[in-house]
Amino acid sequence: MIVRGQGPGGFGGSGAPGPQTPANEPFIGGNAGQGNNDFGQFGSNPQGGPYDNWGLGAIPADQSTDLNIPVTETQTGRFSIGVGVNSDAGVTGQIVIDERNFDWQRFPQSFDDIINGRGFRGAGQGFRIEAAPGNQVQRYMVQFTEPYLFGYSPISFQTSGFYYNRRFFDWDEDRLGGRLGLGYRVTPDLSVSGALRMEEVDIRNLRVRGVPELDAGVGSHGLYSGKATLIHDTRDIPFFPTEGHYMEFSYEQVFGDFDYPRGEIDLRKYYLIRERPDGSGRHTLGLSLRVGASGSQTPIFENYFSGGYSTMRGFDFRGASPVNLGVVIGGRFRFLGSVEYYFPITADDMVKGVVFCDYGTTERTITFDADNFRVAPGFGLRFNIPAMGPAPLAFDFAVPITHAPTDNIQNFSFFFGISR
Repeated sequence: MIVRGQGPGGFGGSGAPGPQTPANEPFIGGNAGQGNNDFGQFGSNPQGGPYDNWGLGAIPADQSTDLNIPVTETQTGRFSIGVGVNSDAGVTGQIVIDERNFDWQRFPQSFDDIINGRGFRGAGQGFRIEAAPGNQVQRYMVQFTEPYLFGYSPISFQTSGFYYNRRFFDWDEDRLGGRLGLGYRVTPDLSVSGALRMEEVDIRNLRVRGVPELDAGVGSHGLYSGKATLIHDTRDIPFFPTEGHYMEFSYEQVFGDFDYPRGEIDLRKYYLIRERPDGSGRHTLGLSLRVGASGSQTPIFENYFSGGYSTMRGFDFRGASPVNLGVVIGGRFRFLGSVEYYFPITADDMVKGVVFCDYGTTERTITFDADNFRVAPGFGLRFNIPAMGPAPLAFDFAVPITHAPTDNIQNFSFFFGISR
């Protein structure tokens, strides 16, 4: 544990930010680095206030002493087994080993270190192993994260390796690869990052042949890319935000067997409309907009697709996408938006309702065709059950009122998952 005293960014200090606290150490003594007095109006009194060093004034250096407070570390490791069912990906299992206080340099010195959990622990690093087998999708991943590269710096490092398999209606797809990333937290809300992607993509088991876009993607292809991302995030809760915003801007240059650029914008804004005096029973208006454009050499397996629970409700998975000779080929341009209004149904906020309207289009080229513009209003339910995991159970019903002639309609979409 670290206790901050007087000085920059500490109790009543003003000036330069103080050092950051590692992720595995609790912080006591105010908001380091804000440059304001951490106790509000009292500590700014030059004569000393009731909370300014507890009313004692400045403490001479020869009368100060180190404070050592023993604490018990919270549980940082997690092993979970879960299962999920949703209208986009079928049935998927999940086995996760997640350690948030990992130390890759601390090898176990004895069998006792393994039994008591002292091996590979203590540096505040993240280590995650995930296996997600399913009847339509399989995903396996190993990930390592260093949140404070070079000590207390605001630079983070992440690397991962993965294998992904998906049986689409028109082809089977395998991806094997890895990612390397560096991030820099400019402020608590603003971050920038850069990432390298290396993948081997294999397209096989075509349902039909003779479609130019699909035939060009058959076989194994190497993809390599560099990506830069800027994120500003002020949401109060990541899974079910009730206020704040999320803005992400990214640019990626892909090379290898295919060379093309890709730019994307993701904007989300949440307005708190009303709440009970105790802060519960929140009504929230959510607005979102996603825009993406990709270069002319983009292969079919990297195209944008729309339709389904995660993109546009009221349509089958990828069912609101361009089609050629009966094959869903996707497109190089996507414009998707949504308006949602969430409201509590039960007094404990465990059940919420939502009314929404999804809209947008996905085009083969970077154009905007009004004849393909989709609009799908609907309503749904959200069930927050803590024992089943952080993500709510979701059930939505939508009716497209405008759509393209080749779209596949699916009015009901859902997500159901449990993790223990």
